[in-house]
Amino acid sequence: MKLKYLASVLMAAAALSSCDEETGQLGMSMLDPESDYMSAHTLMFDVETQSVEAGPVFAKTSTGYIGRYTDPEFGYYESGFLTALTCTENFSLPEVYRVTERDAEGNPTKATGFMSGDSVTAVRLVVYYDDWFGDSLNACRMSAYELNTALDYDHRYTDLDPKQYYDESGLLGRVAYSAYDASIPDSVRNETDSYGNSTYTPYVAFKLPNKEFGEERILKPYREHPEYFKGSDAFIDNVFKGVYLTTDQGDGTVLYAYRVDLQMQFHFFYVNDTTGVKLQKKDGTDSTYYSTQTLFASTKEVTQINRFVNSDRIQQKAAETGHTYLKSPAGIFTQATLPYDDIYNQLANDTLNGARLTFTNYRQESKYDFSMDTPGEVLLVRKKDYRKFFENNEVPDDITSYVATHNAEETNQYTFGNIARLVSYCINEKKQAREAAGDAWDEEKWMEENEWDKVLLIPVVVTTSNDSYQSTRIINVQHDLEPGYAKLYGGPEREGGADSPLKNPLKLEVTYTSFDAPEATRE
Repeated sequence: MKLKYLASVLMAAAALSSCDEETGQLGMSMLDPESDYMSAHTLMFDVETQSVEAGPVFAKTSTGYIGRYTDPEFGYYESGFLTALTCTENFSLPEVYRVTERDAEGNPTKATGFMSGDSVTAVRLVVYYDDWFGDSLNACRMSAYELNTALDYDHRYTDLDPKQYYDESGLLGRVAYSAYDASIPDSVRNETDSYGNSTYTPYVAFKLPNKEFGEERILKPYREHPEYFKGSDAFIDNVFKGVYLTTDQGDGTVLYAYRVDLQMQFHFFYVNDTTGVKLQKKDGTDSTYYSTQTLFASTKEVTQINRFVNSDRIQQKAAETGHTYLKSPAGIFTQATLPYDDIYNQLANDTLNGARLTFTNYRQESKYDFSMDTPGEVLLVRKKDYRKFFENNEVPDDITSYVATHNAEETNQYTFGNIARLVSYCINEKKQAREAAGDAWDEEKWMEENEWDKVLLIPVVVTTSNDSYQSTRIINVQHDLEPGYAKLYGGPEREGGADSPLKNPLKLEVTYTSFDAPEATRE
């Protein structure tokens, strides 16, 4: 009988999935213990937790993080990002003004183009950001480098070495900035469109040489090799491979950049709409104007490659034993060891209905001017599946991966209301591996290689969508790359030696039903 009832665990958990996940005893009201010889029970199992260094994380995001911030608790971290600029498939530059027809007196009657000359009057690289963390008035300096190697988008981990893609000779410029640009007048900062939406976006701009960059690197190649500008791949291969943006001075601010533009300014003639002939002012001089155009940009469709570096203080915090931490970005996860064997040994003849796991965090006081917030959402995922979950852009399946939202107003907890399907899945996985190995079964080796009973708690950003029935579903889960932390109850500290009880164990609350019929009715 050892596994008879556990075989039905998945079915039982699926049937109960519609029950309130915040209820301690899931589905108990659905059963009649007297008529079915069943009774409902609850058991508590200890769960050991510990902090683990996150190391490099998979960061597929359209946001570029740039800056440095030193936290009194966790030390400093710094970030920069690399990105390519796109070239549209129908890209074209304006043509130089040229007269094509004249009348008998030699006056122009038809013309094409409207550039006043084959030249560039201004070039700049502009980094737009929509938010930031830290001191808005902190003085910083940003550097921009041109890439000499096309980005490898197969590598999106945050330990990327930018020097694989650039060298110091590719410096495009350096600009001093603060997140809040006090030189922008309120009339510009507060301007809105007809719908009341702000039209101002903060930015950092690098002025590039008109002739050396604008004309020699862009305009001249376009005139001679228009095929270089037929699409992004051709543009990256032949013209401009991208930029690396980093902060080399300043501590206390991190920008959240959402776009990088390469803008060029040209001088144009006003021309007649019909004939194309340039217009003149009353004094007989040409009527002209300047126009700045965004020619190439990193858009939301272009994933940035972010690089994060944490100080050694992260290692020290992860080594603390009286509690655990969550720290983003790419800082600390909490690892939990789930007692699958204990559950199996006690409930092998029963039906598992629910398993509730709660992580409680200490109240965080804002002791500093720019304290980090508690992560709003977390992912619980098997440690062995952690990397592929993000690399394959998976969403929680409520079997081996789950998400929870921080309850900041009431309980200050992350609660996973029912992970019974995870418990069942892992128990059955081990059973199948044992049966497949036969006499060669080495349980200790198998558990070490598979990290079978380990799950990770990870700060994430969850994107949802509503279908036509207004039902909300998760469509994307990514690492949280903004600064945040939580100090959680738990930790690996024990009362005495290695085999003594944990000082602060988490509790896995398991609900199950027992078949209590007389022995004569049992098979």
